[in-house]
This record gives sequence, C-alpha cells and structure tokens, in this order.
Amino acid sequence: MSVVIYPNQTRNYCIFDENRIKQKVERADFEEIKASLKNPKSEEDVLENLYTLNLILDKGKNKEQVAKLYPELSKYNDTRSANIQTYLAGIYRKTKVPDAFGPLVKMLIQDSINPIKDAHFDPTEEIGGAILDYLA
Repeated sequence: MSVVIYPNQTRNYCIFDENRIKQKVERADFEEIKASLKNPKSEEDVLENLYTLNLILDKGKNKEQVAKLYPELSKYNDTRSANIQTYLAGIYRKTKVPDAFGPLVKMLIQDSINPIKDAHFDPTEEIGGAILDYLA
C-alpha cells in the first residue's frame, strides 16, 4: 500500500516510503508500473509511480522504456492535482516525448487562468521548465 505524506505550509514536496521506493527503482518493473498507472487504487499510487519513474530517469537509465509509458501517463494530462502535474512534468522534461508538449502547454495555460487551490507550491514552475527544455 502506498503511503504519501503530502506537502504542507512548511514543506513543498511529498514524502514517500523511501525503502519501498528504493526497491521499486531497483526492480524497475515497467509492466507493474504500467498496470498500476492504468488502474490506480488511489492518488498515492499514482504519485508513488511517478516519483519512481523520475528517480529511474535520474539514474540515466531506461529513458526509452519510460517514454513508452506515455499512453498510460497521458491519462493524467488533465489532472488538477498539483502533485501529479509536478511529477508528470518532470517525467516529460526528462523524456521529451513529442506528444507531451501540447499537454504541458495546456496545463500551463489552465493553471495560469485557474490556479489550483490549496496547493502548497506552484506546479507551473516545473511545467514551464519542462516546456523550456522542449524548446531548447
């Protein structure tokens, strides 16, 4: 079961069970992640998988395998969760899947017009950074 401690007034990031995440990163079981993204039990499951994928990408490995998950990831392109938007933008920034550019721009525009309420940070920072990386 996924356990996520959400951002608050003094911390602008999620906290995960690092032992569980470390095991998931070492296994890099993309079929398991794909299945979980298709049918998540909760937002915490989605966040844990997105965080895991970001860490896998940070290791400099499996970029192509993560990019192949775009059909499953794109399910979350219209989310209003600041946390999911942030991790999703990080993945798109690192993989530069061409199909993700439009959804990133859409997220940025929608969040600018209608900011996400109760977010303890602004996801447009990561979204804008991802867009800049696409344009670089």
